[in-house]
Order: sequence, then structure tokens, then C-alpha cells
Amino acid sequence: MRLVPLSLDHIPGLRIAAADGELWNLRVTSVPEPADTEAYVATALQGQADGHMLPFAVLAADTGVVLGATRYHDILPAVARLEIGYTWYAQSVQRTQVNTACKLLLLQHAFDTLGAAVVGWRTDNFNLASQRAIERLGAKRDGAIRHHALRRDGTVRDTVMYSLLAGEWPEVRAHLLYKMAQHLP
Repeated sequence: MRLVPLSLDHIPGLRIAAADGELWNLRVTSVPEPADTEAYVATALQGQADGHMLPFAVLAADTGVVLGATRYHDILPAVARLEIGYTWYAQSVQRTQVNTACKLLLLQHAFDTLGAAVVGWRTDNFNLASQRAIERLGAKRDGAIRHHALRRDGTVRDTVMYSLLAGEWPEVRAHLLYKMAQHLP
């Protein structure tokens, strides 16, 4: 697993990864439709230029194949907070070590390099798989913001919020390293 800064060069690989499971058809995710992939990447790169996002392509370390995407977003330096989100992977690598490895890298960088005091996540109230994955990382559920954001189909979702504090990071890191050593997702 490698995380590399997202670029326009990743568009073809992202299209292939999204097509693995036709992920854009899931109403609770932000996976781009193939025709919208360029705009998806452009929006992420604009967020980076504006200073509130840092997007990554998720690559297989051995082959360089694009497996998905993730990013830091809602970066708030004044309170040392950022969120991890817009994360999605090709269906064939879901429920594997890819998410654990990716989050380990993101959390290490956030806490150990950037000095974050808190890392947050948010997800659709109906995205139960995402909620379980965030909880398996060791994040705590903060609650839900009701009637919070539009889904791509025009309905309004409740948003479930999670966080991990810097003081909780050492134990979570040890747990994620254990899971990686045991080859657990």
C-alpha cells in the first residue's frame, strides 16, 4: 500500500477502481461515476489549492495499480484538527488489509508529523459498513448531525461523526500494527 498525492494522472486508474463493483451506484458514497472522475479529481485538487484538503490516490505498493482514493479534509490548523474522508476502494480490495494500512499511514502522518490534536471522520447514517470500519480503527462515535448534507440522489442525510484524540493514538497505533501483523482487515 502506498499513498501518493492525487493528480490528474490517476484518473484512468480511479475509473477502473470505481468500476470494480460499480461503486458509484451506492447511494451513500462519494465514488465518482466514470464520466465524472475528472471533475472529482479537479474538485479535490482545488480543495488542496484552497488549503482545506490533501487528497491521495491509494496504490498497490507492488504494482502501482490504483485501488481507490482518500484525503484529509476540513483541515483546521488553529485547533490542530483534520478529518479523514472521501475514502473508497475497489470492491475487490474491500474488507482486506487495504483500509487498515491506509488509515495507519494517514493517522501516523496526522499525529506524528502534522501534530494533530484530533482526527475526525464523518459518514452517512446509512453507510453501516463505513461506520463499522471506522469503529474497528478505534475511533469513538461523537454523535450524529441530523439533516446535514445532500446525497448525490438529492436526499438529505444525517451525518455520523467520529473522532480519535492524540492521547488515544498510541493504543490505536499498537492495535493497528497488531492487526497488520496478524493479517486482519
